[in-house]
Amino acid sequence: MTVLRSRVLAILLISTCILSGVAASASPVAVRYREGLIHGFLVLSTLDGVAIAAGDLTQFARGNQVTTQLAFRFKDGSRQEETTVFSQRRNFRLISYHLVQKGPSFKNASDLSVTCATGQVTVRYTDDDGKEKVANEHFALPPDLGNGLIPMLLMNIQDGTPQIEVPMVVAAPKPRLVKVVVNAQGTEPFSLGGFSREAVHYVAKVDLGGVAGVVAPMVGKQPPDSQIWILGGKAPVFVKSETLSYMGGPIWRIELVSPVWPQASASDSKKGTATKH
Repeated sequence: MTVLRSRVLAILLISTCILSGVAASASPVAVRYREGLIHGFLVLSTLDGVAIAAGDLTQFARGNQVTTQLAFRFKDGSRQEETTVFSQRRNFRLISYHLVQKGPSFKNASDLSVTCATGQVTVRYTDDDGKEKVANEHFALPPDLGNGLIPMLLMNIQDGTPQIEVPMVVAAPKPRLVKVVVNAQGTEPFSLGGFSREAVHYVAKVDLGGVAGVVAPMVGKQPPDSQIWILGGKAPVFVKSETLSYMGGPIWRIELVSPVWPQASASDSKKGTATKH
């Protein structure tokens, strides 16, 4: 399978925030590995290992502008689609972002769109009574906005970087600007074809800021941490993530997956061999 520099997940933006005492990098992440043409396959499952959706990640570049599309098809008919457009000159810079979550797997339908040039953020969602709502906001968006970019940023940071801070727009359900703090937790082993490898484990936490950050844990609305694993080296690659599905929802796992071919019967194998001769 092609090396997968995926962004998966906008879903990675929903996590908690407890700032550590390690000095953080709040500056834009420099481009070390340029993004290009990709088509990768992902599986989305519960933490118990039950697969609930299959995903396709497609990516293409035109000059310095890159478009990444991640689409999950759920067994119950739900869909989650994420489109991230960014530039990769000296630093990575988000241009636009769009995330759609609809269907039985989601408590409320949600459609979040961000246009960085104008600062326009729009959220379309259904409330608990099923009524459609629209929230429009204008923000002074920072140049290092990270919606849909966190895994890629982690693949481009210098080795040994202990922590990065990334501003992001979240919908809860109305849009607001928060800060995501991502800390390195060391390496963890995994196997690939029977051979041992090691991935760097990161924990992403959201800093709600102000009074909201103090009140959220008290009222039970502080979202859980996101977990991200990146295989380093000369060609870094996303390996796995465990992130919140939606505000108040369960934790879902996203992993790389390879195609599975139907097994040929013994008679089919003999016919194939005979044909070759």
